[in-house]
Amino acid sequence: MAARAKEEPPPPPADLYRDTWVRYLGYANEVGESFRAIVPVSLVWASYGLATAYVTADAVDKGKKAAATTPQEEGRTTRAAVAVVDTFVWQALASVVIPGFTINRVCAASLYLMGSMTRWPVSVRKWATTAVGLSAIPFIIKPIDRSVDFLMDSSLRKLYKTDENPPSSF
Repeated sequence: MAARAKEEPPPPPADLYRDTWVRYLGYANEVGESFRAIVPVSLVWASYGLATAYVTADAVDKGKKAAATTPQEEGRTTRAAVAVVDTFVWQALASVVIPGFTINRVCAASLYLMGSMTRWPVSVRKWATTAVGLSAIPFIIKPIDRSVDFLMDSSLRKLYKTDENPPSSF
């Protein structure tokens, strides 16, 4: 008799907001901050609008999924509310507020330093600042995500402590 291979359950379906290109919309404001020196400020604010729309859509999605997976009516609303709040707060901090501030300060510091340490024309300094900001994005993501997880675990998540992972953790 041939040994039967153990069947594994199928992988969960891809999460539109976590597993596809849509995830990169959460970084729109970091890109906007990187370009702040060379584009109108209205475009920077528009990048924050795009990132905030992503955060809101992800939070609503996680709330709907939490409600759909809760069979008893009495816990459904609470579970959905926790999913929405946890996802929105986590995403707002980890995808918009902290990285936006970080890239803003990195770019401001680089523009200042280039102005005081080089004789490059202003246009070159501004483009170099944009390059510095864009190149910093990949380096700040993981530390910020981990820090926000720690912050949330140490504060807000204590209010709705559960045995399962919160919906917003990456």
